[in-house]
Amino acid sequence: MSRRAGRAREPLQRLIESLPGFAERAAFHDRADTFVAQNYKELKTARLMSLAVPREIGGDGLDARSLAGVLRRMAPACASTALAFSMHNQAVASLAWHWRHQKAPVSSILRRITRDQLAVATTNGSDWLNGSGVAIRTKAGYRISGRKRIVSGAPSSDLLATSAVYDDPMAGPTILHFIVPMDSRRIKIEESWHAMGMRGTGSHHVQIDGIVVSDRAIVIRRPRGKWHPLYHGAVMVATPLIFSVYLGIAEAARDAAIAVAKTRDLGSSAIEQIGAIEGHFNTVRLALEDILAAATTEPDRYSTKRILMDRTLAGTAAIAAVEAALEFVGGAAYIRPHPLERMFRDVQAARFHPIGPAQQRLLAGRIALDLDIDESISEDANSSQVQILLGDPDGREVS
Repeated sequence: MSRRAGRAREPLQRLIESLPGFAERAAFHDRADTFVAQNYKELKTARLMSLAVPREIGGDGLDARSLAGVLRRMAPACASTALAFSMHNQAVASLAWHWRHQKAPVSSILRRITRDQLAVATTNGSDWLNGSGVAIRTKAGYRISGRKRIVSGAPSSDLLATSAVYDDPMAGPTILHFIVPMDSRRIKIEESWHAMGMRGTGSHHVQIDGIVVSDRAIVIRRPRGKWHPLYHGAVMVATPLIFSVYLGIAEAARDAAIAVAKTRDLGSSAIEQIGAIEGHFNTVRLALEDILAAATTEPDRYSTKRILMDRTLAGTAAIAAVEAALEFVGGAAYIRPHPLERMFRDVQAARFHPIGPAQQRLLAGRIALDLDIDESISEDANSSQVQILLGDPDGREVS
């Protein structure tokens, strides 16, 4: 066994102990449209919030492949927990990547995440390249206001990694990135998440009403509406974590279909159906493998093109795998108590992570033709499940 595999075993074992409870509660949260709060509490108790924190800072130091394995394992028990937890991990993994590769001064916040097992919520729906919210300059820093959409894990998160648009008189529209405490009286959670699937993610809207962020707390500034290096890194860190969840769902659907098949007398047509499910699942697996391989390269336009092409392939195949499994099982899988019914609804969320297939093809085409990729940006793509945070540009620790 490699040293890295040995290190990954302990947190995986801690997770495995919680999975029966996750699975037992999954149907309840789906029916009730409630956040998986008990599952998050158990993740904190098991000290799993620091999986992506480097070992030198006290965390488990899991790399992208190991994190993806944890999330894939979690998804069949409770896909909502796995998806919300993937959002937390992408934020922490991003901090860790920039600490290690760019010497970003974020070690203090990584230590706090480890010490106190803090959960991080990231703004997504309205915070892709164009950003959302308003930052107004004050003597104390910036007064931030805005309504952030689809903030997964919000009810049990301790920190909010978010951004706002500042109309800089010198540089023009600028996105400011920062971290604020979720328990601020200036932050309110709107219980707005009533979705087809992934109902337990607690992906509510969050209202920010005049919270003041100091200059020191601004961890990065970037031009609005540009493919800043931040987002090449965001694609690299976030995509394998998010789509490992959908691989886990596809795998569970495939296993469910095979289990039913073994109880039937099968003709060649039914056996071929199982083969088709197997092919869809294998496509998701291979796409995620290539995403993970690309995640070991430098974050740039070419790694972004490769990962997002794989993301489209993985999402399409995951949906096809679950759909084919449901069709094979038949009408029983259409009834709500059947696990495939929930898997079918949950996997549909794979369609909505940035960027969608049409814009992904536009981006890939522009990169292949060596054109300016900023022109591929549209307001329609202003949807995100990622948020990467850098160190304070003045070289001070972010805490």
